[in-house]
Amino acid sequence: MNVGIIGAGLLGKAVAMRLINTGHKVTIYNRTKEKTESLAMLGAQVEESPKKVSEKSDLVITIVKDSSAVESVAFGRDGIVQGKHQGLVVADMSTINPISSRKIAEKLSQHGIPMVDSPVMGGPSLAEKGQLIVMIGGKKEIYEKYKTVFDSISEKTFYLGANGTADAMKLAMNLQISILALSISEGIILVKKSGLDPFLFLEVLNSTYFKTGMSTLKGPKMAKGIFEPSFFLSVMQKDLDEINYTAREVGANLPVARLANELYHNAVKDGFGKMDYTGIMAYLEKASKSCT
Repeated sequence: MNVGIIGAGLLGKAVAMRLINTGHKVTIYNRTKEKTESLAMLGAQVEESPKKVSEKSDLVITIVKDSSAVESVAFGRDGIVQGKHQGLVVADMSTINPISSRKIAEKLSQHGIPMVDSPVMGGPSLAEKGQLIVMIGGKKEIYEKYKTVFDSISEKTFYLGANGTADAMKLAMNLQISILALSISEGIILVKKSGLDPFLFLEVLNSTYFKTGMSTLKGPKMAKGIFEPSFFLSVMQKDLDEINYTAREVGANLPVARLANELYHNAVKDGFGKMDYTGIMAYLEKASKSCT
């Protein structure tokens, strides 16, 4: 199948690699062309605009920063809609709020282009192995038609309903991640301040019902102060903006989400944005030192 990818960030590049390695013909565009060089070496065709990508693709997957970026690549100069052809479908894998997602889907439909929201759980390493969890919102027949593509990058897919439903679920999931990172961070800081080995804290934690993938895989790196990014802290903060916006729009009172957003926002402001999202611990440690 001819699949277009718009956005060659950490996740976009990994998704493209997986699709190439599973036999799909991949055409890619990224605003910074240098980020596509490794994909070109694997056989991807690099194009100069979203328009050119859509012209050569059955399915175009957008994996960009936010809803403004989705609108830009879809409707801007040399955007996706300029490359419209019979059968073209867009799957937006960006993490955006469901309100904006539905508006973009409606606008694309006015151009005769169906869209599904298709955010994922799991980072670049899982994408390369085909072990993401893919959530789909939009017309079920579109999901079923392109399920082989989604199956190529995932170990499980969930069809959730109309446009925007998958984005709502993705925000709910990222809320769990942001708060869990805070919880593990504060646990490590507390035991260190109490004179205990943080690795002992992780050993006890991971021996209990409260063990998580984050505490087992990210925890030891956090205890060592290693925050190599698989998902930037600044992007998590952006997602918390989306979570809190959505909460206000749907009438949900999420006080912990508001507090988490404040903490991540302060961490970005203090220069921690390019760390992994678990680098929130480094910010909290710095903040705790200033309090002593």
